[in-house]
Amino acid sequence: MNTPRIRHLAGPCALVLALLLPCAALRSGAAAETEPRLDWWREARFGLFIHWGPVSLKGTEIGWSRGAQVPAETYDRLYREFNPTRFDADAWVRLAKTAGMKYIVFTSKHHDGFCMWDTRFTDYNIMKSPFRRDVLRELADACKRHGIVFCLYHSICDWYHPDYPLGSPGGKTAKPNPNMDRYNQFLKNQLAELIRNYGPLGILWFDGEWEKPWNRERGADLYRHVRGLQPNIIINNRVGVGREGMAGTTAQSEVNAGDYDTPEQQVGRFNTTRPWESCITICQQWAWKPEDTMKSLAECLHTLITCAGGDGNLLLNVGPMPTGEIEARQAERLKEMGAWLAKNGPSIYGTRGGPFPPADWGVSTCRGNTAFVHVLKWPDGPVRLPPTDGKVQHCTLLGGGSPQFKQTADGIELTVAPADRKEIDTIIALELDRPAFDSLRRAH
Repeated sequence: MNTPRIRHLAGPCALVLALLLPCAALRSGAAAETEPRLDWWREARFGLFIHWGPVSLKGTEIGWSRGAQVPAETYDRLYREFNPTRFDADAWVRLAKTAGMKYIVFTSKHHDGFCMWDTRFTDYNIMKSPFRRDVLRELADACKRHGIVFCLYHSICDWYHPDYPLGSPGGKTAKPNPNMDRYNQFLKNQLAELIRNYGPLGILWFDGEWEKPWNRERGADLYRHVRGLQPNIIINNRVGVGREGMAGTTAQSEVNAGDYDTPEQQVGRFNTTRPWESCITICQQWAWKPEDTMKSLAECLHTLITCAGGDGNLLLNVGPMPTGEIEARQAERLKEMGAWLAKNGPSIYGTRGGPFPPADWGVSTCRGNTAFVHVLKWPDGPVRLPPTDGKVQHCTLLGGGSPQFKQTADGIELTVAPADRKEIDTIIALELDRPAFDSLRRAH
């Protein structure tokens, strides 16, 4: 995320181990796919990203428009006018649940430094606005009431704080008397406050790690600090350094912290060994923008389906309005996705990507002995799958219909009559004589 346009900018024994064995904690990043603490997240597959703050009054990008489209002095005073009286945490969480999402990642602090909770470490926070309500407290409580996992996005860089060396626009200016060590302690203090007062959290979603004041050592130290506060927490790869741009991948070793990769505004590469999650906007901008171009239902669902087929998650972003409401058309799109998932969720939730690699026709997911073939674009003729060790026992079509299959040593051919094909995704379930993920991985 190096361009403002698409930058968003998403027990006691365990605690002792996290504190005494920091290298083991870092090695967990390399082998995260085997760790039970990631199980709930991998099974969830679908989460809601929320970018919100006083900048919604301007309709410009959060953080990045400070000192650019909006003068820094004006931007920094927006909180004095921020009074989103129609904010309803329960309504947001109910919407996420209706959409079929299992977790919410909310921006506690973006690059602009404004804090959306009642923090004791800076006065630049929501309690100093006319609203004077702790947004994080209300969201955390609503998530507990509705069975949604509460998670937080938190920016490492802070273009507002005097101790952080770089400022707006976009980290391109130097501050007169920075103190990175003091700022690092401020960062740690706030993270401890968030975990202790609003946790347990499902995920801490870091960002802003690409700037020169941050380095691998600070990232590793912060990873240990957070895991020490909550051993079962999940932390993305942006806590450290070395991310491969928008592709979001980080080469894993003992010196690179983080549990999963973070492709941005794109679907991640097919990868069944390293966990990943694509963060993608429902419109174009991360924060709310009037009349922003919104993705179609087919685009949104194809993104979710291809993420799952690549063995990854989708974190779909909305930007609430300055009133505190999620724009009606965005809310309607989420409800439409939820209606599709209510019928087809078994082919997404709790699945693994594959066993067949993505192809021009679409992707596949699997659970147990069942492989779900998601045909997003029909080829001329049958869908051809590579050969597999598993023998197909039954072939069914989700939503009704009569698919046909032919299995030979050369592979599997699938045919569905045009009248039985679905507009967005034709899902063919293949029941095999053995676990689909294990038996079919040899096919690629």
